[in-house]
Amino acid sequence: MQYLEFEKPLAEIEGKAEELRAMALANDKMNVSQEAAALDKKAADMLRDLYKGLNAWQKCQVARHPERPHCKDYIDALFTDYTPLAGDRNFADDHAVMGGLARFKDRPVVVIGQEKGSDTKTRIERNFGMARPEGYRKAIRLMDLADRFHLPVITLVDTPGAYPGKGAEERGQSEAIARSTQKCLQIGVPLISIIIGEGGSGGAVAFATANRVAMLEHSVYSVITPEGCASILWKDAEKMREAAAALRLTAQDLKALNVIDKIIPEPLGGAQRDAKTAIADVGKAIATLLKELDGKDAKALIADRRQKFLGMGAKGLAA
Repeated sequence: MQYLEFEKPLAEIEGKAEELRAMALANDKMNVSQEAAALDKKAADMLRDLYKGLNAWQKCQVARHPERPHCKDYIDALFTDYTPLAGDRNFADDHAVMGGLARFKDRPVVVIGQEKGSDTKTRIERNFGMARPEGYRKAIRLMDLADRFHLPVITLVDTPGAYPGKGAEERGQSEAIARSTQKCLQIGVPLISIIIGEGGSGGAVAFATANRVAMLEHSVYSVITPEGCASILWKDAEKMREAAAALRLTAQDLKALNVIDKIIPEPLGGAQRDAKTAIADVGKAIATLLKELDGKDAKALIADRRQKFLGMGAKGLAA
């Protein structure tokens, strides 16, 4: 287990419990069960207290945890007959975006998501989940396919933002993001988006302009990263804690603002401590949200999605 900055006291206690068990394995005559159990209880209580009152910056750290389940983990566990489609039929295939045809609970769907990678090799290959224009154009291609064959679209969002490199800008990064967002608004099939980690900037909006948007309890969704915001407003990236609080990027804040529709609870200590349960809970949420949209025709789905986004902030302006 990799521990986050605010989890250091917990790391010490859990580390001591593991040391005791290792010593007992090396010496059969040593009985440490009571001491280890006491440390386990102390660690469980501390974990509960830590995660009961996470601030916005701590939630950013949890959302970025390297051991948190990623897009590929969800696709492997929740979908069957997954057939990936590659390339944008224009320039190249972007490995930061994965997607294709699949079955969800035996129902044909199209699934699209950003994949960060799980080790150094795959993180470099996946560009840390930061898509280039061809990634968004691949997503557009998949959404067109879903619309043509009347298949629901499920998107799994986990990106710090779109890739800001020179080549990406030369190939029309902003236009590709805008077109992907536009396509989300145009398709006449159910579109459900789950923010499983980071929902960063337009790179996330291009996948999450959906009929229903859900977030895992400790995921974040924002127009910019806290570090980027701090660099612009305070000229100091170290002000990221203040920026995170000001951005109101947590699932709880965004539910209160009606930006998202559902918060999916995570296991105690975050999805990284019990990936199997977290993934199963996301599957249940997808099934529930799909059921809510069943029976609506294309016009109703498009109108529902459009009104959802046009209505954001209207309540605050009226007040």
